[in-house]
Parts: sequence; C-alpha cells; structure tokens
Amino acid sequence: MSTPPLASGPHGPDALRPLLDTVLDALATGTAARGGPLPAGGPDAVAARVAQALGEVLPEHGDPDALRALVHTLAAGAADPADPLCAAHLHCPPLAVATAADLAVSALNPSLDSWDQAPAASALEARVTAALAARIGLADAVVTTGGTEANQLALLLAREAHGANLRLVCSAAAHHSLPRAAWLLGLPDPVVLPAPNGTLDPAALDAALTELTGPLLVAATAGTTDAGLIDPLPEIAARCAAHRTRLHIDAAYGGALALSDRHRALLTGLDAAHTVALDLHKLGWQPVATGFLAVADATELDALHQRADYLNAGDDTEAGLPDLLGRSTRTTRRPDILKAAVTLRTLGRTGLADLIDQVLTLAQDFADRIEAHPGLELYDRPTLATVLFRPAHASDDAVAAVRRTLLHEGRAVLGRARADGRLWLKATLLNPHTRPDDLAHLLKLAEGNTPA
Repeated sequence: MSTPPLASGPHGPDALRPLLDTVLDALATGTAARGGPLPAGGPDAVAARVAQALGEVLPEHGDPDALRALVHTLAAGAADPADPLCAAHLHCPPLAVATAADLAVSALNPSLDSWDQAPAASALEARVTAALAARIGLADAVVTTGGTEANQLALLLAREAHGANLRLVCSAAAHHSLPRAAWLLGLPDPVVLPAPNGTLDPAALDAALTELTGPLLVAATAGTTDAGLIDPLPEIAARCAAHRTRLHIDAAYGGALALSDRHRALLTGLDAAHTVALDLHKLGWQPVATGFLAVADATELDALHQRADYLNAGDDTEAGLPDLLGRSTRTTRRPDILKAAVTLRTLGRTGLADLIDQVLTLAQDFADRIEAHPGLELYDRPTLATVLFRPAHASDDAVAAVRRTLLHEGRAVLGRARADGRLWLKATLLNPHTRPDDLAHLLKLAEGNTPA
C-alpha cells in the first residue's frame, strides 16, 4: 500500500484538488437528497441511514469511496442553516469566503501553543484580536471556542483578580454557561435575579448590590438566547460603578452590532465592562468556532500564563520568541482567527454591517407578518434577529407538537422558548438570503401544523 498524500507541503495542493471535487460533489448530492432544511423521519431514521452508510467503523481494509459516501451522508442528514426554513438557533450559514479560509487552516494545521508551530498565525491573531477589542472600546481580546468558553474565562479572570469567594450576580435570563462556570470554578452559588421582562432590572440589581457583601461579578447580557433581548447596559454599568462592582457583558449574540452604524447604539455601555464575550459564528457568519473574550485591562491576561519549557522556555522568550501560552486556557489551538480576518478584510465593516442590518430588518418584517395574521400571536417586537410567536389560542402542548411535527417531517426547524409563562416558537433569522416568500412559507407551516 502506498503512503497516503499529505494536505500541505509542496504536493499538498495537488493532492487536495481531486478530493475537494469529491467533497463538493458529495455536498451537492447530499443536499439534493435531503431536499429541505433537515432530514425527514426523526432521530431513528437518520441514525439508521448513517449506520448503513458508515458500515464497519474500522474495517480490515480501507474503502476509497469513504470520503464521498460519508460527506454525502452528512449533507443528506444535516440541519442546513443556509435553508431559510432552518431558523431555530443562533446557528448561522457560514460565508463561502470564511469556509474557504478555514480549509487553509486545516491543510496547514498550525497550533497556537508555541510560535514555532504557528509563526504567521500568531502574528495575525495578535493584530486581529486587538482591532476587534478596540472596536468595542476595550484593550485586548483572546480567541475562544464561543460564548461558553468566553464566559468561563471571564469568571476565571475575575476570580484571579478578586479571590475565590467572588460571587456571580446575574438575571434568570442569563446564559446557562455563566452559573455553570461558577460551579466549575468552585465559586459560591450565584445570585440569580428575576427577569420578568426578560432582562436584568437595574433597580433589582441595585438592591442586591446594596445588600450583598464580598467581591461580586455582575453579568449582563447583550442578546439573550431565548428572545434576543439586550439588558439596559448604561443603567447596569452605572449601578456597578456606584457599588465598585466588576461587570462582565455576555455579548456573544449582540456584540457584532458594534459594526453597524444603524444599530450600534443598542450596545451603549458595552465599553464600561471589564470583560465582554463576543461570537462571530452568530452575527458574523463564520464557521464554528469563532469566539472572543475582550478585556479592559490587558494585564489581567497574565493570570493565564504558564511555563512549559518545550513551548515557551524562558531564554526563548527573552530572545524574542512570542509566548503564546497566556493567550488561552487551551494548549493545542487551531488559528480560527484566519477565517475572521479574511472575512473582515473581504467584506469590510460596511459589508458586515449590511448583513447585520438585513437580518434585523428580516426579523421586523417577520414580526409584522405575525401581527397581521389572525391565527398567530407575537410575543414582542424583536430587538435582534430572534422572533417569538405561537399559534393563537393553542396550548403549550400544541405549540411543542407543532415544532416536533415539522422536525420529524423535515419541513422546518423552529426553536422553542419560555416567556411570560408560556411556550413560544422561536425563529432566529440569521440568513441574509432569506426572502419575504420564505417568511410567508414558514408561517404557513407553523399555522398549518397546529393540532386541532
């Protein structure tokens, strides 16, 4: 048996070209076989088709058709965020240029745990993270796998700055990763404030900060997962400043609005935070994962520093080789910054802002259609790209059944959220190619599948 070719090196591009044709063809045939936003038949049917295509996981002898067969199966069994009827989650359709850039990362396989594994990637990451942090008024940023890691890292930096008895204060609408991070880090149980309107109430926060003792970390949200709401950031920042309390803002969803002249004002107060979580695999149209944690004080990142002689020996650092171990809690780390850098340079701020403005306008259009529809009920006007609605006069069980029926039939992907004590269907409209007819079709499907 001949030695299989490598993806990089002088012969790498020639080895990849025919394989890329195979992948692209299999993506096309798999998408055509699926014929909609997700595969029909539910979990058991999808698992059976995967098992049939996969066969023996580790056969005695290899199968040269495995790449085509498994890519076809993955595409045929995908929930495709590029389909306008796939609108459940903060799961964006990635830009083609970003995906192409990501291929280069996979081929070259740099690892950002030492400079000698990623010379250009480390320099690129340093420049791009600094520019993104400056855009929201902070000093520096590090790359994360998304909002969950960014939130955990924010709590870690706060703990290192203020001690192990630091207590998290957040609203009931905060992302689940925040209380989980407190648990993982061994911090006291969080103080969770009610959020009857879906956002953190500044008056309730002020009362809590007045009563509580010891070091505190307030976590606000710019773009809640359920309804896309933004906490009143200026008022929260003012309360935190008055009580000399540290502030973290989870802007994984809404932080990209900093690029939009039309919507940037929704983030007023963001620059008052000590740390901010950002994601570009939401309103940035990047392949997963492309997250960041921005910090107001870059010296706080020193808490992440580790010494491993094989990666950042002291004499190497003194000689000028960059020390990368203080840029993440991870060791092996792919340069996810390349796809973001390529996108930022290719589209520019205004190009990305246009996409953001388009999907926020889509959400308003969708809300208009719901309000005008006698058989549907709108929860509230959307703030970002998330719209909550439900069939009028339906029970919660009926609303849940609508969603599951559409999933089982492979006709649409809608999310679910609880608000105002009721269950709602959730549409998250992150596809800028969605058109008015698509919105009308989505509503027709939701209404037409309501159980009698």
